[in-house]
Amino acid sequence: MDLPLTIKDTQDGLINKKFSAVELVDSYLARITKYNKELNIFLTVTENEAYKKAKEIDKILGYKDTKILSDNPLLGVTVAHKDLFLTKGVRTTAASNVLKDYVPTYSATVVDRLEKAGAIMLGKVNCDAWAHGSSGENSDFGATKNPWNTDYVPGGSSSGSATALSSNMSLISTGTDTCGSIRLPANFNYVVSLKPTYGAVSRYGVIAMASSLDSVGSMGHSVNDVKQVFDVIKGEDGFDSTVKNIIWQKEVKPKLRIGIPEEFFEEGPDREVKENIEKAVKVFEKTGIEFKKVKMPSTKYAISVYYIIQPAEVSSNLARYDGIRYGEKRSTFGDEAKRRIMLGSYVLSSGYYNEYYLNAMKVRTKIRKELDQVFEGVDVLIAPVAPTAAFKLGEKVNDPLKMYLTDIFAATANLAGIPSLAIPFNFSIRGLPLGFQLMGPRFSEYTLFALGEIFEKETDYKPKVAKL
Repeated sequence: MDLPLTIKDTQDGLINKKFSAVELVDSYLARITKYNKELNIFLTVTENEAYKKAKEIDKILGYKDTKILSDNPLLGVTVAHKDLFLTKGVRTTAASNVLKDYVPTYSATVVDRLEKAGAIMLGKVNCDAWAHGSSGENSDFGATKNPWNTDYVPGGSSSGSATALSSNMSLISTGTDTCGSIRLPANFNYVVSLKPTYGAVSRYGVIAMASSLDSVGSMGHSVNDVKQVFDVIKGEDGFDSTVKNIIWQKEVKPKLRIGIPEEFFEEGPDREVKENIEKAVKVFEKTGIEFKKVKMPSTKYAISVYYIIQPAEVSSNLARYDGIRYGEKRSTFGDEAKRRIMLGSYVLSSGYYNEYYLNAMKVRTKIRKELDQVFEGVDVLIAPVAPTAAFKLGEKVNDPLKMYLTDIFAATANLAGIPSLAIPFNFSIRGLPLGFQLMGPRFSEYTLFALGEIFEKETDYKPKVAKL
């Protein structure tokens, strides 16, 4: 079979007997065996579990049931889980030596829902330890490499989730986005990704980084891929109190208007990124979609606000890892985790709480209100995902402030709790992937999907993977 496959390609092939689920697993595991040592993507490969599931699927396919896909919407879809997702009986490390031997006794809601929908888990993939990072270089198990050019970073923190797709080691993947941690690696690897609305998908069973910012999402080779995954994983589960069932508005109004936030383009993105988004705007304009420049003056404070709130919540969440009930001693934490624990403890400490944390929360509220006003005049926003294409390994690793600025265009969506769809489009002069993000008001995922599918149709989009 020819890879990469979309979900539709995979299921058409299975139903029409072009290949079996076992043969599908054979293909992906062969690539993992061949290339994983070089790229450092999979930390744990669940070969036995994958074959067991594949054999069950082939048995189901033998019944020729016409309802097979309605009962199993992700039948035969291989998935790689970011190693923050608890998987019952399968090692879960958060890419940290603190949890290097931890085996959970239950699975995350998202993991369970994907499995029940027919997905085949191939294993757990690398990430920045505890999701602390923008480059994939902070894993205690070594940096993930970018398959498009192994001298460059894959983006973080969901580094393995993106590279598993761009190296053809899986069809879909899960990730978490606290400040671009799904969108950034997707952008650096030429894959589609969704950071959902905060409260749309349960975080139960996902190791927390910053609880008021974390969103659980996915990556795929097409907009329809992430749409199908979202259909399966969204909604209340009874374990995450932030998630409520709502009536999703799936019909999209005929005339859409996209906002161009001036503050996102005045400073920050390099010429290549900016010009590429201008090309994307022209693609949308050909379909009759209107564009309007908008102002969001408070968003210039977003990255500063984020790096007060996030370390504060990190210091609280990591306090539970005391090395007594499970895991290693706290001295095992890596440098970045220690840095964020110290920063968070400082801004929450007596005498500094009001000056830093409380003021940051006030600005966060102002950003949210500002966005609500902007969305009264436009349906979505278009923006860069990152200021540049992927940068070289080691280029920013010794300058935390420079590294943190990689997230400058991602922070707004997390602070406001709005959804964002990252779409690949074109390549840099060095042959590295480029793209953009569409951000909408809360629970506007299906509007984003509709726009993404319009863009794919107009550009005759085809999934691309790195030549290894």
